[in-house]
Amino acid sequence: MEQINSEILRQFEAKGLSINEGVAVDARLVESVSRPLSNDELKKKRAHRDTEEGKKDKNGKPLKFSRDLESDWTIKNEVPHFGIKEHTAVDAKHGFILATIHSPASVHDTNFLQYCTIFSRHTNKPIKIVYADKGYAGLPNRNFLSDNKIGDGIMRKDSTTAKLTDREIERNKKISKVRYIVEQYFGISHLHDKAKRARFTTIMKNNMDAWFRQSAFNVFRGMKLLPKAVG
Repeated sequence: MEQINSEILRQFEAKGLSINEGVAVDARLVESVSRPLSNDELKKKRAHRDTEEGKKDKNGKPLKFSRDLESDWTIKNEVPHFGIKEHTAVDAKHGFILATIHSPASVHDTNFLQYCTIFSRHTNKPIKIVYADKGYAGLPNRNFLSDNKIGDGIMRKDSTTAKLTDREIERNKKISKVRYIVEQYFGISHLHDKAKRARFTTIMKNNMDAWFRQSAFNVFRGMKLLPKAVG
């Protein structure tokens, strides 16, 4: 699916729709397809699943359908959430989806900026800049961008020793006007695909679902943009 998505994007680029000029990275929470369980219950069910008995149904046959045991808990805006998290990179100019992958909800956004950046490169042209909100701030990501000669568009945040300067605050405002395009994709996919709720009980299956949706989204968006590029 990654190869198919790359080929779709390369064909649109050959028609005049540039990608990789700027990449916007963000993440969203996705509700689990299964009902929530406490952490203790999850541990017990995961341990049971690893046994021979736990891998079979009541008739002794290999288990085909089961509940989601890969989701976990996190808190956002003081609201508990049980599910997974979708990490996504979007082309800042045309809005193509360049990379998407899921993790348990508790995994911090910042851990996936490097993955999303690497898998956003679908052509021989280098990525010019990566935009991201304050959740991705920190030396590891800034050093990664610097080492790979990619522009740093990560918003800054107050530290324990210093407040943001007026210049940094103004810089954050400019970045926020660019990275909204990821939220636009999140909104569209939720409206048309109900993407705020997972369809499957494993992260791998939900990744596959996202990659299929990624292909469809990019084809639809590219076909809308192509007449303007050609014209």
